[in-house]
Amino acid sequence: MISNTRPNRLNIFSPVFILMLLLPAAASAQWFDDALPPLPPPAQYGNILIDRTSTKAGEKPVTFSHWSHRSKYTCKVCHTELEFDMKVNSTEITEERNKNGQYCGTQQCHDGKAAFGHTKENCPKCHNGDITYGKENFDKTSKFPAAPFGNKINWSLAAKKKLITPKTTLRENADEKQESFEKKLKLEADWNNIPAAVFPHDKHNYWLDCSSCHPDLFNVKKKTTKHFSMVYLLQGKFCGACHLKIAFPMNDCKRCHPGINQQ
Repeated sequence: MISNTRPNRLNIFSPVFILMLLLPAAASAQWFDDALPPLPPPAQYGNILIDRTSTKAGEKPVTFSHWSHRSKYTCKVCHTELEFDMKVNSTEITEERNKNGQYCGTQQCHDGKAAFGHTKENCPKCHNGDITYGKENFDKTSKFPAAPFGNKINWSLAAKKKLITPKTTLRENADEKQESFEKKLKLEADWNNIPAAVFPHDKHNYWLDCSSCHPDLFNVKKKTTKHFSMVYLLQGKFCGACHLKIAFPMNDCKRCHPGINQQ
C-alpha cells in the first residue's frame, strides 16, 4: 500500500522556500505553472505502462487506461477491494494470479465473461507497450461534462448527472449505497493573495475509501499533517498522489481554490 514515510521538513534556507516567501502571488503562480509536469493529450491523460516484470520476461509492457475504466468502476474497487497499489509497478501482478481470479482477472472484470479474458489471442490488448492504445474509443466521452485540463472531463459531474454509473463494489450481495460524509475543509494558503483551498469529502468519498487517504497520505488528527504545501504536492505526496497524473491535474487551480482568479 502507499508508503507512510513522512517527507523531510522543507529547509527554510532552501531557494524554493525563500522564493515562495518573497515572490508576489502572480510570480508564485507562474513558478508553480512552470513546475507542473507537461500534460499529454486528453485521450492519453491517466494512461500508464505497467512493466514490473513484462520486459524482463520478453513481453511488452501492459497499457492501462484510467479513463476507459472510470465510467465502469470507482477508484475504490481497484485500489481497495482488488488491492492495487497507488504507485505504478509496485503491485505484484502476475499472469498466474490474474488467471486465478486476482487483480484484473477477478470475477466481473477480465474473467472472459464480463470482459475479455486472459487467453493468448487477447494478449496484445494489454501487452502492447503503447501508451496511446485505445485512443480511438475516447470519442465516446464527448458528451460528458467538460473540464479544462486532464482528460477534459468532469467525472464527478458526469456521475452526478447519471451519465455514468460506476460500480462501487464487486462483492456479491453487497450494498452499493454510498457512505455519507459531507464535511468540507477550508485550507488556508501559505502564499500571499492566494485564496483558501476547499476540500469536499463527499466528492472524494464517492470514488475512494477513507483508507485511501487516511492515515498514510493524511493524518486524521486535527492540524497534525505537516509539510502540506504545493511543493510536496508536486512531488506526488498528499493530493499529488492522485492530482498530478490521474485525477484532474493541479493546473485546474479553481477546482481547489474556488476564489482564485485563473486565466
